[in-house]
Order: sequence, then structure tokens, then C-alpha cells
Amino acid sequence: MSDSIVRTPWKDYMGEVPMHLEYFDGSMFEAVENVAKKYPNSIAFTFMGKSTTYRQMIREIEQCAKALKTIGVREGDKVTIAMPNCPQAVDSFYALNRIGAVSNMIHPLSAAGEIKFYLNFSKSKAILTLDQFYGKIAPIMPELDDPDTKLIIAKIEDELFPHLALGYALTAGRKYPHPERKGNYIWWKEFLRKGKKLNAYLPKNAQKPEDGASILYSGGTTGTTKGILLSNMNFNALGLQTIAASGFAPINGLKMLSVMPVFHGFGLGIGIHTALIGGACCILVPKFNVATYADLLIKKQPNIIPGVPTLFEALLRADKLENADLSCLKGVFCGGDSLSIELKKKVDEFLKAHNASVQIRQGYGLTECVTASCLTPKNYNRVGSIGVPFPDTYYKIVKPGTTEELDANFEGEICISGPSVMLRYVDNPEETANTLRRHEDGRIWLHTGDLGKMDEDGFVFFSQRMKRMIITSGYNVYPGQLENIIDGHEKVLLSCVIGVKDPYKVQKVKAFVVLRPGFEANDETKKELLDYCRQHIAKYAMPYDIEFRDELPKTLVGKVAYRILEEEEADRQATQEAVQAAQDASENK
Repeated sequence: MSDSIVRTPWKDYMGEVPMHLEYFDGSMFEAVENVAKKYPNSIAFTFMGKSTTYRQMIREIEQCAKALKTIGVREGDKVTIAMPNCPQAVDSFYALNRIGAVSNMIHPLSAAGEIKFYLNFSKSKAILTLDQFYGKIAPIMPELDDPDTKLIIAKIEDELFPHLALGYALTAGRKYPHPERKGNYIWWKEFLRKGKKLNAYLPKNAQKPEDGASILYSGGTTGTTKGILLSNMNFNALGLQTIAASGFAPINGLKMLSVMPVFHGFGLGIGIHTALIGGACCILVPKFNVATYADLLIKKQPNIIPGVPTLFEALLRADKLENADLSCLKGVFCGGDSLSIELKKKVDEFLKAHNASVQIRQGYGLTECVTASCLTPKNYNRVGSIGVPFPDTYYKIVKPGTTEELDANFEGEICISGPSVMLRYVDNPEETANTLRRHEDGRIWLHTGDLGKMDEDGFVFFSQRMKRMIITSGYNVYPGQLENIIDGHEKVLLSCVIGVKDPYKVQKVKAFVVLRPGFEANDETKKELLDYCRQHIAKYAMPYDIEFRDELPKTLVGKVAYRILEEEEADRQATQEAVQAAQDASENK
């Protein structure tokens, strides 16, 4: 498809980043295998002090692939991986791809009922997890639609040096129940031994670039859980696009601090696959902890750190980093949620004060295109912008509910077209048709469900999720914009704005605020914040109340769980209405 058919005003601001790339014609495993042939002795990943070379990693993937064959996993089958960032998660992800099976990536901290749903939804032949989650997963195994589903249990200590493994087993490992020798489960080491016994040569990977390779989950544009089927090309394209857009390719030999979770597109697509197809080293971090993360920054001296706003907010408060030298950094990237102007300013100041020559760069994307699809250019920053599209990726802004493209600086729905756009939603043709639409230009466009605009130079500006909108007295209010303002107050650490049901306005605006350490949550502070809001927020969008919290609920990927606050407020209102109704009834007797 020619560029001339689609407007590409951003091409003059891409610097040395090419508009087009050549993509690998094969599977994800084959892409990584090719890198291993180039750099067999380079470190693929480190985990709690232990390093694994690319040659070793490929050998372990092959063994895991054989083991999967022995338990009956075949081409096209689904297998669930419920693990944090650890070697077993990496090995099993690529092993499934090696034999043409599909990985079903889920959060290991999901509730038991959710895990049951994911297993049944995907029709998984097996689930791979850690012993620490056995107590939650084992009880649901007999209740699955497929009673023959295998449970494979790994341990963190399996991947540690002997002395560290012993220490881990005697400390953290003691917390976890030891599985009883019953049920349809296999220990990881026993599982791998099955692979060793299979002497048969694994046939060449038959997967094509366009074949489905992995299922990730998202709320989609309607807020209900959807399985997103992503292809080999989706992941491989994302990796090459990210490396090119970074502006400091090649990345072989560089170190990436891979803390974003492997069950999420950001962590899997950027933190793992992008690093590995570029020949970089992944520093696997199984669980985010500010102190541990700060230690890794100091000791490991990573070159690339991807993260979300909450992560960078936490790092600003890390005492251990006070005198840290971060001159090692070549790229600092933020995604997953909007990076406020104020937070970007603070992070940039922090980086400069710690000898880093880079600034934080914001990206944007969604799981329906694996993760990122645009990025702030290396040498061009436009305040408030989420950047310009990746190579071979096209953006347009359309009138919501239509395919009509809007002119520059008009707000509408963000649409994306390119090689990282998903294949489809699993078993949901209606939602797939609503989300993936062929426009008059002949391209398939992903309708993101997000509001934004594009300026005359092609810089994209994110406004808000279309579904997260407050309508008050006929006005549209976008919570993200208000949160950006409130977060700019010197006493505010974090805020969340929601709509509360109102009989006259339909909804009224309420803000929840976490204060910075040292500031008191009292009436005086509330008045100060409300006065500040009146200075910066239109009257119709003003919060009617500010509620102070010690912390705000978070989603599994670290975003503020505004829906939980909405539910809490709705329950509170319902209780108040019930009490009032009872009082009225009593008075009328």
C-alpha cells in the first residue's frame, strides 16, 4: 500500500528512523534463534545473579519444546503461562512457539475464578506456573472443562545458583505449600526430563509469520475481557520497529531492565521479545520493588529501562538512588498510561541530576497492537504529545463511530494500521468487526476506542479513553485531563477522577487524592486543592468533593483502578439511598 494513499505528515520528524523496514519471514522462535547464531556467547538474560547465554537459552527452549510434545501438546494447541518474569516463563513462551502451539498469557495473581475462566476460554491443554500459586490453581483443576489439563509447577530456586537456591528455599520458599502427590500435575524438572528422554529430532518450525502465536487479554473498547490473538509478525514487527524508533540501534550487547510483566504486551513485546531479537540482555525482574529496582539500576547499569508512570513516580522517591550514576542509560521509555507533563519534567530533571544524557520518551499503544505503536522522536519533543508513528505504522483521527478522517488538531478516535495490529479477538467476530475496519483507503484500521488528535506535523496527542468519559450537565469531561491538572499541585502524589451519579447533572465529578509524604489530609488542604482546581478547571468540570486516600487501588498492570472507585461510590450511594428510604417509610407510618 503506497504512502500516498494515507497522510503521513510525521515523516519529516522521524530523523534517521526509516519509514519502512524489512521484516523477518518466520516465527518468533526462529527470529530469536537467528540472533543466537550470531551471538551465541552473548548473555540473553540474567535472573537473580545467574546469567544465561543465547546458546544456552536456545538449548533450554528446545528441551522444553520436546517436553511439551511428550505431554501431548501439538501444533495449534493452547497452553497457559501464569508466571512472573523468570527463565521458565521465557523458555516456555518460545518453546510453545517452536512447536507451533499458542501461548495463553495470564497474570499469576489472578483470582482462582479468573484463572478458571482463562483456561476454559482458551481451551488450554496445560498450565505452567510457580509453586507459590499451586494452592490457588490446584483446586480449580478438577472443575475445568477439560479434566485432562496438565499442571506444570516450577520453582524460582530451580533457576538459582545452589547457595542462593538453598537460601531462597529456607526463606521465601517456606511460605508456599508443597503440592501433594496427587492430581494431574508435573514438577518442572520432571517435566524437562521427559523432554530429555525424547530423542526424536524436532521438525523445523512450521509456523508462518501470519499464524496466531499468543493470546493476551484486554478490556477492549467495551470494557469486557477479550482474548487478543497476536501473530508472529505482530511480535517480530513490533521488535524491529521499536529498535528502529529508539534511534540508537543496534541494541546487541545492551542491557534492558525487564520489570514490566511478561503476561502483558508491554513486558512481553518490549521487555522480552524486542530485547532478544535485537541481541540485547534482559535483566529479568520477577516482582517490582522500589529498593530492589534501585539496586539493579546501580549494580547492573542497564542501558534501557521501559516502565509505566507509577514506576517512574516511585523511582523519584527511592533514597538509594540519591547519589546513583545513571550515565549508562541510552533510553528511558514510558508507556501503559499517560505520562503527565509534570511527571515528565520531574523525571527529566532526575535523569539530568544523575548524569544521564537522555530524557524520558513517551510511547502509546494498546494490546491490540501488542503494545507501543508510536514514540516521542529522539530529537523532537512536543509538549503533551505521545510521539509519532513507528515505521510502517499509520495513524489517523476519525469522527467517532465513523471512518471519516478529521483535519489536523480536531479531536476524534485514534485509528492505527500496520503490521503489529492483531489478527482478531478470540471467538468474538462481532467485536472484531467493530474494532478492525476496512476504510475507503483499502487498509484495515484498528479503532482504538481512544480519543486524541494529530497536529499538522503528525504529532499525536492522547486525550482519553472514549469509554472513560464523564457527562455532566451536557458537557463531556475527560478524567485524565483533570488528573493531569490535580497531579501538578505540589502536595499531590497521585489522583483519580470519577463520575458519580447525580439526579440533576447525570454525573458529578469527584476526585480521589493521595498526598505526598509530609502533608496532612485535612479540611485546610482540601480547600487549598479545590481553590487550585478552580483556577485551572472549568466550572462545569470542577470536582464537587476531594476524598483523601492513603493509596489508590491498582489494576494488575499497575494502572489506577478507577472502576473500583466507581463501584465503591455506587455502593455507598445505594446504601445511603436505602437508609433514607427506610427513614422516610418510618416517618410515614
